[in-house]
Amino acid sequence: MELNIEAQKQEFLTICKASIQREGIDGLLDWLCKADFFSAPASTKYHGAYPGGLCQHSIDVYKYAKRLTFLMPAPPSEESLAIATLMHDICKVNLYKMDKRNQKINGEWQEVPYYVIDEKFHFGGHGSKSVFLAQQFIKLTTEEAAAINCHMGFSDGSATTVRDVSNAYQQFPLAWIVHVADEAATFLLER
Repeated sequence: MELNIEAQKQEFLTICKASIQREGIDGLLDWLCKADFFSAPASTKYHGAYPGGLCQHSIDVYKYAKRLTFLMPAPPSEESLAIATLMHDICKVNLYKMDKRNQKINGEWQEVPYYVIDEKFHFGGHGSKSVFLAQQFIKLTTEEAAAINCHMGFSDGSATTVRDVSNAYQQFPLAWIVHVADEAATFLLER
């Protein structure tokens, strides 16, 4: 997949600057610009496994979440929605690197590039790492932190996770919206 990474970057920054007025946001955006956020993939082989996939996925989650807010009796603020959706996967910043492997193409073995995980900063789970990284720059509300932390849903399947995530979705509807928007952006978009 070939994306216009610069156009995507500008769309992301435009949404952030129009929606987020939180103290420290400039530092967070500066960090994302200096890191590989805008050129990184969203995964190694699933959704957004191409240069720019992480930023594109984050924008897609934001757009789906905006469409889903009509389900909420009291929609979140634009700022909270933008923070929770656009920052939900910042744990993937500087996480992937390109490697090569042999693959049979048209009966011939060829060396092809692919992404591998190259974790340099081990910190708990996927959502909790994103919360931690965001909070190095901006103060998250409890609802924003819960939304980012629980965006993966019940993926580990433990009884504790199911109970905790269910409680978070009941207490903080934004958490459920971010999860559903993330699922939609992951599984419904064809790229």
